[in-house]
Amino acid sequence: MRILHTMIRVGDLERSIAFYTEILGMRLLRRQDYPEGRFTLAFVGYGPESEGAVLELTHNWDTAAYDLGNGYGHLALAVPDAASACAEIKRRGGKVVREAGPMKHGTTVIAFVEDPDGYKVELIEAK
Repeated sequence: MRILHTMIRVGDLERSIAFYTEILGMRLLRRQDYPEGRFTLAFVGYGPESEGAVLELTHNWDTAAYDLGNGYGHLALAVPDAASACAEIKRRGGKVVREAGPMKHGTTVIAFVEDPDGYKVELIEAK
């Protein structure tokens, strides 16, 4: 067994695809409209779905926004240098909500950015 994808619901699919591809550097792997169900699925990731887990962006055509709730935490991405990644994300128009620095009660360097729907993405500096 392996993890295939994580799904999040997004209010504006084009804005979300732009964030994950233009700001975080993922690729749009596939996209499919389901007119009878009034939704679209878009899959983004850093490599082919056959080789690793990806992110499924679900856009329900009649829903502009979602309550994120308090059970969801964040996505996590490994980066070579968290401070440099934050600088590049800001340069591309992304929102950094926690600058790079050691995690609370530890030494791992982390940072957090926020996607257009308010989902948090943690950047973890590779050791």
